[in-house]
Amino acid sequence: MTAVIDALEAPSAPAPRHGRRHLTPAKAVQFVLLLLFACVVLIPLYVVLVTSFKGGADVSASTAWDLPHIFSVDGWASAISRLAPALGRSLVLAISAAVLSSILGSLNGYVFAKWKFPGADIVFTAFLFGMFIPYQAVMIPLQRMLLDLQTHGFGWIDGIPKLILVHTIYGIPICTLIFRNYYATAVPNEILEAARVDGAGMLRIYWSIVLPVSIPGFVVTLIWQFTSAWNDFLFALFLTSSRNGPVTYALQELAGGQNPDYPSIMAGVLVASLPTLLVYIALGRYFISGLMSGSVK
Repeated sequence: MTAVIDALEAPSAPAPRHGRRHLTPAKAVQFVLLLLFACVVLIPLYVVLVTSFKGGADVSASTAWDLPHIFSVDGWASAISRLAPALGRSLVLAISAAVLSSILGSLNGYVFAKWKFPGADIVFTAFLFGMFIPYQAVMIPLQRMLLDLQTHGFGWIDGIPKLILVHTIYGIPICTLIFRNYYATAVPNEILEAARVDGAGMLRIYWSIVLPVSIPGFVVTLIWQFTSAWNDFLFALFLTSSRNGPVTYALQELAGGQNPDYPSIMAGVLVASLPTLLVYIALGRYFISGLMSGSVK
């Protein structure tokens, strides 16, 4: 009883104070650096944005930083009308290439992670080797091979189907790597062994067990491949033309000529950048969490 009374009479520990957080020198330097980097990124964007709303007569090097005297949307109307067909083709390209390469990468990653076979490590290394081949090194033979295909009964692949094929093939290695690492740590072997005992085969296990838990991996590969296919210009330049190319090719056509229309060019840049920006705004947090999924067991 005395011990209880002593415990009650003992002074209680002071409650922690939740005062203001002091700005340390390290935090101040970090804040200044982040602000500097933000300015480096946003200042060119400011110039592009204000120029897109100017009239042709208001554009000059001396007035690049000035706001428009009269806001005009003529540049936006011209850019949208000239880029609209190519924007549709780019959407077909980016969505198709992203979906196809993600599905094939998922299947490959599942096999490499959970179904070992003789020479699996060698084959996986060969897949990874495809990630490090520069596009420029294979562009000429790739172009000749695809032209030969067109002249031997595959003329329908001209244009966007040709780019879908190329981006799907070049996207398989990175998608395979992402899914292989994800399945190796995120899918327990015990569950797959139990499914095998119950008589499920490779494809049944993939469809019923592996695929439903693959959403984080698909988010990463879909965003990655969509952005890669949408922003590509090198393949488009070599394998398509202005009549059947994606938006990057059309944007180059818009910016060409002896007397460039700078408001239209700047508006076209913003229009062409909008889809990937919206994808990252909508799915950016899922992209980071998907990259981290499966990193630890």
